[in-house]
Amino acid sequence: MAKMSAMDAAVSILFDEGVRQIFGIPGAGILPFYKSLKNQGKIKHIVTRHEEGAIHMADGYARAIGAVGVCAATSGPGASNFVTGLYTAQVDSIPILALTGQNVRAQLGREAFQAVDIAEIVKPVVKKSYCVKESAMIPFVFREAFRIMREGRPGPVLIDLPLDVQNGEIEYDPATDRSLPLGQVGPTPAQVAKALDLIQAAQRPVFLLGGGVIVAEAWEEFKALVEYLQVPVVSSYMGKGGLPFDHPLMAGQVGIQCNTRSGNQTFLESDLVVAIGARFNDRHTGDIKTYVGERQFIHIDIDPGQIGKNLMPVLGIVSDAKLACQALLAEAKKRGPAAKAGAWAAKVPQVRDELKRKVDYDQVPIKPQRVFKEINQFFDDETVFVTCIGLNQIWSGQLQEIRKPRHYLDCGGAGPLGWDMPAAIGAKVARPDKQVVQVTGDYGFQFCMEELPVAVMYGVPILIVVLNNGYLGLIRQAEKYVYDMNYEVQIWYDSVNGGLGFDFVKFAEACGAKGERVTDPNQLQAAFDRGLKSGGPYVIDVICERETDCSMGASIAAVREFE
Repeated sequence: MAKMSAMDAAVSILFDEGVRQIFGIPGAGILPFYKSLKNQGKIKHIVTRHEEGAIHMADGYARAIGAVGVCAATSGPGASNFVTGLYTAQVDSIPILALTGQNVRAQLGREAFQAVDIAEIVKPVVKKSYCVKESAMIPFVFREAFRIMREGRPGPVLIDLPLDVQNGEIEYDPATDRSLPLGQVGPTPAQVAKALDLIQAAQRPVFLLGGGVIVAEAWEEFKALVEYLQVPVVSSYMGKGGLPFDHPLMAGQVGIQCNTRSGNQTFLESDLVVAIGARFNDRHTGDIKTYVGERQFIHIDIDPGQIGKNLMPVLGIVSDAKLACQALLAEAKKRGPAAKAGAWAAKVPQVRDELKRKVDYDQVPIKPQRVFKEINQFFDDETVFVTCIGLNQIWSGQLQEIRKPRHYLDCGGAGPLGWDMPAAIGAKVARPDKQVVQVTGDYGFQFCMEELPVAVMYGVPILIVVLNNGYLGLIRQAEKYVYDMNYEVQIWYDSVNGGLGFDFVKFAEACGAKGERVTDPNQLQAAFDRGLKSGGPYVIDVICERETDCSMGASIAAVREFE
């Protein structure tokens, strides 16, 4: 067995595990890794402008194609800038490998320059973290990291690499190494039988399509199951796109913010909820007593820690979503012919159409809802949308019509402002064949806007639609109705740019991108067309009516509607 550098072994393993793209910044503490990355030349790299941008790009890349996203940074503040991205990936079940440099082992614990104990800092927000103390452990740590990221509920792993460990030589033969096998967990026959008993006994059952169905790539199995049983479907926000919005059984989304009226109403009328890959988080359930009501729950999830955490199911099943759907369908077929659509399922399309929210506003300044009418009409089903936190995200979740999984990417659990721009770049790198559109707010745009030059530098053509109302919109609305104030939430300023403050178009041009401002709703689709034809990153600054409120509430039975 020949000797090789520890980092040569690490890069060889990354490639063998399917890594073809890394996002990062080559600081001093991670340079041995970068030397091996350069020498082997098999994995592409994009240098970002901030470490948070790097990990969000890796996140968007992972979500777009269901792969492991990889990011790299130097030690100290470079590594600690990954924390927000790791938290985001953990709560949304995204497999990300974060590689960080570290000072030499002799300086650990001595408050040396840029020698923070990042492996300890990130423990609450990763599946596992390592600080590798021996070069010979590198192959085994990297292989185990990929198993951990992929197995069960996916999630992030951090590997911290002291400089002298990176520089070590080890005995390693790539020809005799391999990926570690993944364990799969499916439901037991007794669990499947009881689930079918409950479904068949219910008068108004619904399936709740959670984000775990998309993470497990189980959407075809889910669709086959609900179509065979003829049971209506509602989704969580993270499940958006798992079943086409206009499928005859798709009632809509449930939640106190990113909801549809038909989704909430159908859920409230149900007597049994079969939840697959859902966390029952607070923005989904709202007031938990209202949410639970008198209905029963079957909760299927790969993470045993989720079952019983937020509500008590009548039946909990720890299982991979795809295996669970396959087993339930097999049992249903064994019991008899496919169900015919009863009145409960047959009324779904009518309810969905009757309870649609209004979007056909014509006034100027542009109503935000009108923006989404134009988006729905202009872009095709193959477009990948990326959005983040704020009223822009809530309107997007309520109004955008998505037919395909992995075509609507959002950070549902953590909601870090600025996630969407780097995530959109990562998604476009992963899917160069797709048009990628970022839908963002004027405040959120300014959080990670330093990554726009990255899209220009590497020729990554994303379209960025900014809903610009000069406010921290979600906080303005909360202040208005909960605290009776309007304090420190306005971000337009009078001294420049016609009183609109930040000029998104000039910023785009300064970065080498293109853009335009739109003030007339009838010009939106023409702007979208120019953006797509520009061939590069393009920013559309949409001046919106400033104080339009967004439908939401504390309970799914008491969502306050606004026009």
